[in-house]
Amino acid sequence: MRHLLDTTEFNKDELHALIALGREMKANPAAFRTGLAGKNIVTLFEKQSLRTRVTFDIGINRLGGHAVYLDQQNGAMGQRESVKDFAANLSRWCDGIVARVFDHKTLQGLREHATVPVVNSLCNLYHPCQALADFMTIAENYDDLSKVKLAYLGDGNNVAHSLLITGAILGTDVTVVSPKGSGPDAQIFNLAADLARKTGAKLAVTDNCDDIRGFDVAYTDTWVSMGDNTPMEAVIDKFMPYQNNQALLDSTGIRHVLHCQPAHRELEITSEVMDGPASLIMDEAENRMHIQNAILYTLINQA
Repeated sequence: MRHLLDTTEFNKDELHALIALGREMKANPAAFRTGLAGKNIVTLFEKQSLRTRVTFDIGINRLGGHAVYLDQQNGAMGQRESVKDFAANLSRWCDGIVARVFDHKTLQGLREHATVPVVNSLCNLYHPCQALADFMTIAENYDDLSKVKLAYLGDGNNVAHSLLITGAILGTDVTVVSPKGSGPDAQIFNLAADLARKTGAKLAVTDNCDDIRGFDVAYTDTWVSMGDNTPMEAVIDKFMPYQNNQALLDSTGIRHVLHCQPAHRELEITSEVMDGPASLIMDEAENRMHIQNAILYTLINQA
């Protein structure tokens, strides 16, 4: 039984295989119409969502499966009924569990007690489906991921963590550019650094945008993550020097731009860049569905 709580669950070759499968599913969807035929997938959401909900729901349907949406109206999992019982019950009915949760410990509990594959569709520490969609999008534009230099600008959040880890496994150089005190979790960075030593990827954290001159891709995300009650007005001055704008692209030579969305235009990214020729953002959003289909197809058919 395999799961995807974070991308350390897969090695380099397996991640490349997932990306290749996602690209094949995108190019030839008819060949996979029965890929999940007769399979029922529970999609559990403690957090609100647009892209995650729609891409899983429609994606599962495109593979001939059935998605069952649970929105946790009774609060976070474990309050009305234990995570153990939740997982045990769902396992009697469904073939897989996709969970978008507040706390990574909830996913660990689901994995411990479920007898079907569990996929992390977002938690406080990781966003592996997003990172794999990001690297699939990069792979559509660069022939060799081991030669790509990826810069992430902004808050060192769950997306930054998954980009570091996934980049380290794939051999992609990743630098996180954040204000002092807002970088990624040190333990997660050290984990990624250990992985990078095996592949030759160069990882770094800096507060200086000059350090990403000559990079290929600039990535950004909201400055205040979902569930964080910090007013956006309180962080604008701190993060504005890290805005993804045309001046940044011009000064660094960066060719492409990514954003996992939802985007706050004119804050972490300008409309000029988001809608401009460097943007791969809507390709990236579409690729969430294709890579997630590849993940589910792989996990459930191997279970």
